Amino acid sequence: MKKVAFYTLGCKLNFSETSTIARSFEARGYRKVPFDQAPDIFIINTCSVTDNADKKCAKIVREAKKIAPESFVAIIGCYAQLKPKEISNILGVDAVLGAAEKFRMFDYIEEFIPQSKTQVFTSEIKTADVFNASHSYGDRTRTFLKVQDGCNYKCGFCTIPLARGKSRSESIENILNQANQIALTEVKEIVLTGVNIGDFGIQGGKRKEKFIDLLKALDNVEGIDRFRISSIEPNLLTEKIIDFVAKSKRFVPHFHIPLQSGSDLILHDMKRRYDTSLYAERIKKIKAIMPHCCIGVDVITGFPGETKAEYLKTYDFLRELDVSYLHVFTYSERENTRAFEMANPVPKKERQKRSVMLRTLSEKKKRYFYETQKDQIRTVLFEDNIEDGEMQGYTENYVRITAKYDPMLTNELKKVRLSELDKKGNFQVLEIEEYLPILK
Repeated sequence: MKKVAFYTLGCKLNFSETSTIARSFEARGYRKVPFDQAPDIFIINTCSVTDNADKKCAKIVREAKKIAPESFVAIIGCYAQLKPKEISNILGVDAVLGAAEKFRMFDYIEEFIPQSKTQVFTSEIKTADVFNASHSYGDRTRTFLKVQDGCNYKCGFCTIPLARGKSRSESIENILNQANQIALTEVKEIVLTGVNIGDFGIQGGKRKEKFIDLLKALDNVEGIDRFRISSIEPNLLTEKIIDFVAKSKRFVPHFHIPLQSGSDLILHDMKRRYDTSLYAERIKKIKAIMPHCCIGVDVITGFPGETKAEYLKTYDFLRELDVSYLHVFTYSERENTRAFEMANPVPKKERQKRSVMLRTLSEKKKRYFYETQKDQIRTVLFEDNIEDGEMQGYTENYVRITAKYDPMLTNELKKVRLSELDKKGNFQVLEIEEYLPILK
């Protein structure tokens, strides 16, 4: 029985696909093992959002070959689709598979035995027009369920449409079937993932269904306690969706909404499909009906043409906005994007400086949001990652907590009182469910 190990870079969508590919190996008699257990085969699923993600791929290949010098190394994912030739020149890589090929790995590779020359199996991105259903299982407490893939937007900084193709989706009926199957397992939370999930509903190049209808259907799935929406574009996060989540039985009060810039000038140059006014309206609407809702924000610093004045518009906009945390990305040049050809690049040191400022702001935002949750009763899903005798978990509104390790709590939903923040800024929970006087 050959052993196979997997390593995933990037987003929740990549995790869902890696898990599905891993199950296809197990179904053929391969044994999945941890990365450091000298496997016969390494499958590395890559990201290519930033230049740093590309560099990580080469480092992981080097580590794989240190662990198992005679192993077979295959590279899949966005980086594999965008730069197969570049990857084929990395010492130790045996195969590269593109977006249309990664789910048909066994059609291209039979024995997974290293050859004298790297095998490259890629095709033009327009051939990646089939939706491949995926969900993660067994790797984490929650499951990432892929509902949409690809993107029809052409943002100035983004290579994802070139790496994943046009927007396409699974049908609501098939997603419900998957959710019901997941509900038969011990999984208690499902995170909906995709490249642009608000654009859900395109099948065969035509829009046939709507995202709001998917949410309504999933809300009735028995056996799943929580559904969480991953990143959704502000122009696609409609008032109907916000109103629905506020009243939902299972969808939790947590949104992650990309902003990218708080300057309307930069948003225009980025080819984003909204302005700061619309974005602010969405945040105001959410907080008006769900004051306890957690809101995360993606932001990019150092986009070409971002003067200090335009950057400060972003900083000031976010400082005043009632959001909970930021994911800060330092702009990096990506070939075949509009921004790659733009004038007035921001010096890299200045990009880094701006990123540091925004990450500091993020910590302040998170701390403030957590302070508003003190003494609240929330429900925590406890995870199985143990560190220094403590376990972690997240409330429905994405507040991270720690508690003394108790094996009976793993993968359990328990009501807790959010009392004191520890040195790391997480809530140290001492009172759990039956010990809460307010619940007796």
